Amino acid sequence: MLTLLLWIIRLLLLLMVVVALLPLIPSGQWWIRLWDFPRLQLTSALVLPALLLGVHAWLKRPRKEHAVWGVVILLIAGWHLTHILPFTSVWSTEVPTAEVEPDEGQITLKVLTANVDYKNDQYAEVVAMVQREDPDLLLLIEVNNAWAEGLAPLDEEYAHRIGEVRDEGLGIMLWSRIPLLEQGVEYLVSDRRPSIFATIDVPDIGPVRFVGAHPVPPGLQERTVSNEDERRDSRERDAELMLIARHVEKDPDNRWIVTGDFNDVAWSDTTKLFADLSDLKDPRRGRRLLSTYHAEYPWWRYPIDHLFVSDGFHLIDIDRVKVQGSDHFGLSTTLTVGRKDHGKPEASAEEEQEAEEMVEEGAEDAAEHDDG
Repeated sequence: MLTLLLWIIRLLLLLMVVVALLPLIPSGQWWIRLWDFPRLQLTSALVLPALLLGVHAWLKRPRKEHAVWGVVILLIAGWHLTHILPFTSVWSTEVPTAEVEPDEGQITLKVLTANVDYKNDQYAEVVAMVQREDPDLLLLIEVNNAWAEGLAPLDEEYAHRIGEVRDEGLGIMLWSRIPLLEQGVEYLVSDRRPSIFATIDVPDIGPVRFVGAHPVPPGLQERTVSNEDERRDSRERDAELMLIARHVEKDPDNRWIVTGDFNDVAWSDTTKLFADLSDLKDPRRGRRLLSTYHAEYPWWRYPIDHLFVSDGFHLIDIDRVKVQGSDHFGLSTTLTVGRKDHGKPEASAEEEQEAEEMVEEGAEDAAEHDDG
């Protein structure tokens, strides 16, 4: 019995080593990339083999193998925590906290990003939530025809609107109280996946470039032209994020806000490369993780809805918002303008090459599926 218990411990820990290190493989395969997501859950799951190891050591008396497996548990936990801890208060912040002066007026910009879930039908509740939050900019994702009709009351409160209404979770819309100097819908990788690009004329701040995106999730099940079910890999998602980063990289002097459901966790290599290329900052770093999906399962949540800002923005507040009926929380962010703190660092040649390869592979993947 004790021998069987020891083998169970060995197999569990070997499996946990494998899934912890799988994302290091430079592959777009969905079953590899998805192991980037549950690092918090995998850290918690280490409690089971640790307890079993303790029981076995108590019954069998401690020996060298127990110590070895104990070190393995600590190494796995440490590896996962190196990804998670930057999104807690023990880490330093990337976006400075705004110095609020109660006696002085402060120019603020509130952005609400939410995936409403196209299968959801609680339109009035979502409209009421938006009215309570009262954002200056509202980006809603998965807006289909039913949602466009249900959200019609927002048109009375927001003078400017841009985006595309589409079925199957592909729609994306921006509502703005602030005039748009430029606006357009672009298809960066796939003809089926629109992204919003706009320049917002913010009073007393000046032009702010805005991007709203919803790349394809790895693991998404789709039916191919041969009527076989196939799961999408991460190549198209990765390519779209790299192309957005290039837009920012070419115009570093403007202020930028990039937001949306990236279908990628905040600590992944792809999201970190996106941040390095664009020099955009994540307000959650050094503050809170704010996992947004899945809203109904607290034990199985990841931070996949994002808002990145350029240097020159300071943070007043960031928090999750309940979106009634959706499988995502919304992300509500209030910003103000601050002094630019540093010059833009140059991305390395290796990072530029990696991004170029991602774009090429993503374009090939999108072409295959769009043709289907």
